[in-house]
Amino acid sequence: MTTADYIALVFFAAIWFGYARLLHSSSFFGRTSLTHAMRERRREWIYNSLRRDLKMIDTQIMAGLQNGTAFFASTSIFAIGSCFALLGATEKVDAVFADLPYVFHSGHAVFEMKVGGLAALFGYAFFKFGWSYRLFNYCTILFGSIPMMRDTEQDVIAAERAAERVIRMNIIAAGHFNEGLRAIFLSIGYLGWFINPYVFMLTTTIVIVVLTRRQFFSEARLAIMDVQPPSNLHLSPVPRAKPSTDGGDSSEGL
Repeated sequence: MTTADYIALVFFAAIWFGYARLLHSSSFFGRTSLTHAMRERRREWIYNSLRRDLKMIDTQIMAGLQNGTAFFASTSIFAIGSCFALLGATEKVDAVFADLPYVFHSGHAVFEMKVGGLAALFGYAFFKFGWSYRLFNYCTILFGSIPMMRDTEQDVIAAERAAERVIRMNIIAAGHFNEGLRAIFLSIGYLGWFINPYVFMLTTTIVIVVLTRRQFFSEARLAIMDVQPPSNLHLSPVPRAKPSTDGGDSSEGL
């Protein structure tokens, strides 16, 4: 490995760590991140479930979160297997890279080390997704301890404690899922190292810029922030059926 390779590798680790620390902060240039905004929406969701006895919609949301996590965990396993398959074809792949322009040919050992680093990235992502899946499972169990509306009205403090347990577990599980997903995204930037260390630093920077934009400057962030509704909305109450004088239900307004 050359000095540029070591610099690129340190740059990759530093920018990954710096971006993770940035997301743990409350804001960036006065902007709340998409992740922090979603934490408040998770809290609203769980507290809203206290106001209804039929919680099938909540269990469906929980199942969707688990299924998405399981999908990425399986994908990480397949990616690790692909890396080992790539190690078995080192000579063929290395011969292809040796004929490409702007590719720094460093030999079989360095190429295998780069593939090993890529497998380590996917391994890290798998452990994050696997732990997130388990925490979402715990979150489902904790959600089962949330009382019904009648019990909530009798003991509000106990109901809020149960809701807070679910919220904390859900946020922790989502945090591990986001870290695993971040490793998958950064593996795209890591692929630039197979060309040369300068492309490696460039692709890593591009990935981080895209992720930062999505977190702090995207339309998705604005969609879930508390903003004033447009003044040109014309909302009217939903008409309800009124009982008729003969004891039946009137269809007026339907």
